[in-house]
Amino acid sequence: MSENVERKNWMGLLARAPAAMLHEGLGKLGALPAFAWLRAPEFGGVMVRGRAGGTGGAFNMGEMTITRCSLKLLDGGTVGHAYIQGRDKEKAQAAALVDALMQTGMAAEVEAQVLAPIRTHLDTQRRERAAKAAATKVDFFTLVRGED
Repeated sequence: MSENVERKNWMGLLARAPAAMLHEGLGKLGALPAFAWLRAPEFGGVMVRGRAGGTGGAFNMGEMTITRCSLKLLDGGTVGHAYIQGRDKEKAQAAALVDALMQTGMAAEVEAQVLAPIRTHLDTQRRERAAKAAATKVDFFTLVRGED
């Protein structure tokens, strides 16, 4: 997998991660490196686009609040970014720090301590939602009458 695809995957995972799990995973890493803000956490809004029926023409569905930030590790200059839904400066900082650490020699440890538990949790939630939806599925069928 290319580096950009890998980073896209972990950035998406960080954006969906529960804040408590993200902080808990970072706590398991021990002493974290010092960093400087390139862009301190700030709130903003983005336009969310939708598509009718999944294939129709795109339309503006509404606005969503996001928090974004960028930081630079002082011991190596690695830059980390985060964009998360909602107003949570601490989660954005934690996500940016994980992004930066995933680009260093700590990547394997960060993957094991932070990302893997989050991935497992989100996969479990997805399977539970799918099972719940499948339990309510109704199969409709039409009988063909044999009229001559």
